[in-house]
Amino acid sequence: MKIGYARVSTNDQDTQLQIDALKAIGCDRIYQEKQSGTKKNRPELQQCLKSLRDGDILIVWKLDRLGRSLQHLIEVVSELEGRQIGFQSLTENIDTTSPTGKLIFHIFGSLAEFERGLIRERVKAGLEVAKKRGKKFGRPDALNDKAKEMAFAMFNGGALKIDIAKHFGVTRQTIYTLLKDVEI
Repeated sequence: MKIGYARVSTNDQDTQLQIDALKAIGCDRIYQEKQSGTKKNRPELQQCLKSLRDGDILIVWKLDRLGRSLQHLIEVVSELEGRQIGFQSLTENIDTTSPTGKLIFHIFGSLAEFERGLIRERVKAGLEVAKKRGKKFGRPDALNDKAKEMAFAMFNGGALKIDIAKHFGVTRQTIYTLLKDVEI
């Protein structure tokens, strides 16, 4: 069976152009919804994917109608391929039921993986530069140096850790961590 999926992002938009194209290609059933593509939970898409059986073909008017991102699109199509279900995108002329269509789709996947690798490298390089410039990462200290000295003095003066925590408005664990190496 040929199963179509049509989506628009807002109620102001209309799926009719997509529906007409999917009917023209011979879709036996068409799922449609008005949901943003960025939403992870799209009920009609989930229902559409569940209804597909071995040998079926999922058809969309355009790639961006199916996937939130290239990564998501690749995941969906790979899952379909594993279930022996074909995929077609009419506008981009991609058809994973043919060897050429599979090749093109896998090239897209490789490009997406390459892009993710480049982004990781740029982020890592940026973090290294920031560290060299003295930038500290992570959660800031709950107590400044002066407050830490005062906490030590309070503890050495006999104050309980819980009372020190209340005094500075921090958790007991913060004080326990600060004073962990102090002899009782």
